[in-house]
Amino acid sequence: MAQNTDSKDHAADAPVQSAAPITSRFLFVDVAAQRAKQLRRGALPRLHRAHVSPHKLERVAMEEVRQGMILYTLPTVEEVIRGRGRSND
Repeated sequence: MAQNTDSKDHAADAPVQSAAPITSRFLFVDVAAQRAKQLRRGALPRLHRAHVSPHKLERVAMEEVRQGMILYTLPTVEEVIRGRGRSND
């Protein structure tokens, strides 16, 4: 158990990397919508409390994405093709 605690301490000391800026407004909307869904399901906001309280969760999600606080990954071509194959079944 002590080993798990140590690894968590090292993770907390690691510098927080920010996401690359999103240049596509469609990608921005997708990432922000997924983050808003996480917030609605109980995830804690990553913004400071002073910025969070008066806003809707969608606005909080958009600001988190805008500030690069939300990391995201894009699907590979193979994942997209596999996803299309499932919907055709």
